[in-house]
Amino acid sequence: MAWRHLGLAVALATASQSAWAGWTEARSKHFIIYSEQHPKQLRRYADDLERFDQAVRLLRSMEDPELTDAGRLTIYVLPSQGAVASLAGVPGSGIAGMYIGRASGARAFVHRQRDSENFNDLRAQTVFFHEYLHHLMLQELDVAVPAWVVEGAAELYATASINKDGSVTVGRAAQHRAHGLFGANNLSVQDMVGATLQKLSDAQMEQLYGRGWLLTHMLTFQPSRKGQLSRYVMGIQNGMTALEAAKSAFGDLKLLSRDLNRYLEQRKILGLTLPANKLKVAPVELRSLSPAESAVLPVVMRSERGVGRKTAPRVLADARKVAARFPGDPAVLAALAEAETDAGNHAAAVAAADRALALRPSYAKPMIMKARALLASAEAEPPKADWKAIRALIGRANRLDPEDAEPLMLFYRSYLEQGIEPTRNAVKGLLYAQRIVPQDGGVRMLAVRQLIKDKQLAEARALFGPIANNPHAGKSRARLQQVQQALAQGNAAQATALLDAQEAEASGQGAGGS
Repeated sequence: MAWRHLGLAVALATASQSAWAGWTEARSKHFIIYSEQHPKQLRRYADDLERFDQAVRLLRSMEDPELTDAGRLTIYVLPSQGAVASLAGVPGSGIAGMYIGRASGARAFVHRQRDSENFNDLRAQTVFFHEYLHHLMLQELDVAVPAWVVEGAAELYATASINKDGSVTVGRAAQHRAHGLFGANNLSVQDMVGATLQKLSDAQMEQLYGRGWLLTHMLTFQPSRKGQLSRYVMGIQNGMTALEAAKSAFGDLKLLSRDLNRYLEQRKILGLTLPANKLKVAPVELRSLSPAESAVLPVVMRSERGVGRKTAPRVLADARKVAARFPGDPAVLAALAEAETDAGNHAAAVAAADRALALRPSYAKPMIMKARALLASAEAEPPKADWKAIRALIGRANRLDPEDAEPLMLFYRSYLEQGIEPTRNAVKGLLYAQRIVPQDGGVRMLAVRQLIKDKQLAEARALFGPIANNPHAGKSRARLQQVQQALAQGNAAQATALLDAQEAEASGQGAGGS
């Protein structure tokens, strides 16, 4: 199959290997980026990411609200693919990027090594664009949709190119999905659009990505199929099963399968280029990090990537070394407070947070770290905890940024840790936190359980949908689907029992950490 090459060469500034001393922060409307790139290249990189964001929002008719720092995606640009793999805990692997969505904010880890010129390779930019689509879609979708819709859309935009003239081209071939497109077909169109399979094999998963991209591309660019994808999603939103919605929107599914095969065999594939003047890109502000901030940034990255029982002490040791060099820097002390908290040293975490707050009283991070440490301490002896003081501290952090989900989540959790019923204000805050950070599965599950408790089963089912339809759920998928079925049948007790069993199993598998 001969694909037409769409657009110009990718212009993202991840290619530079030129030396530049020190870390720089680039701040734009949607991103906060930390990199050791030359400032000129970093500015171009941030500008290109903003162009991609605007292209996606324009094509998907998405809103573009103002964001606080808590709502911006923080990106750490590492020097090489190997550095990303090492940070991920699997050195020597092919991991090219990571995306982590938590109540504390979304984080991405990418590298600036030159991407392969072989378009059959999975490129670092492709990985980031794919994950950023998930980041945006979770904020956009208020209904559970089958996995092929989510992954197909992410793959459609993942191959976008940012051109030298500032335009953005969408629709290039997903040649890195060749195996899922041209290999043995073990996933029928009916099974894919009908979401009829409870468990997917590795080969079927690869086909879900490849054929999901192909079907999304055809439904997007084929004039005779215009509007069908929207009708399919709308049908599911209105209560149809995925198979019913597919038959209603796409018509004869055997014909859809034949059309899809013909689409794969065509010599050229269409794409769309959005000119630069159609993209409203806000300016990028650059700031050189101080010596203290630069020194502690590797500690921050490892903490935000996530630590376990084995890695937490190592991160803490490095945090203490940096704090010894810069004992009067609030950012260093805030990072130390986080490392102490993660290592289980709650009193030391509170002391580090207090030192940071003495230097910068209106600094949310040490407030949140102190609250986390106090909550962890209170968990051991709830009656002895000063719950009023803990909630007052969380309230102070919330007032600094009402759009920060973590204080809202912690406020709700404080009632669970105390062993009493959360107030309606706490519940309201939790549900708002879930809307702010739909990427955080833990916050989503807290909200699902609260909605079940409040007998709002339809709302719980809608919120649980992305978890139930997660193509990476593995052995848990069958049970998660049972939860969804129980919610559809109005059986709150069964749904809760299944969630309890799933949580117990997950806790058992996660014991030990790394």
